[in-house]
Amino acid sequence: MEGFEVTPNEHSGISILALKGYLDAHTAPALETAFQKLIDDKKYNIIVNFTDLNYISSAGLGVFMGFIEDIRKNSGDIKLTNMKPKIYRVFDLLGFPTLYDILDEEEKAIEKFNKPS
Repeated sequence: MEGFEVTPNEHSGISILALKGYLDAHTAPALETAFQKLIDDKKYNIIVNFTDLNYISSAGLGVFMGFIEDIRKNSGDIKLTNMKPKIYRVFDLLGFPTLYDILDEEEKAIEKFNKPS
């Protein structure tokens, strides 16, 4: 069984969480902690980069639903990028593309945050 890592980074005032490995019920608390730290630090523009994520379970998906309301009520958003096709299919099956911006590249998500709406 693969482990899981969340690597936080920042670009132009946008917080980036790079995910690696397996996101399931055992590893989801690490992602929850990363999101909570961003909220505690009042950082509400968040990109989650899935380049190195190989697996996500329903517990992992639940983490995203658990934080989106708090982030959006603070005028922020979570944008998802660089998903492998099998990861995207899981999100798509559950209707996430209607709730979240899912983009091919992290740079496109940064551009969307930087464009005034």
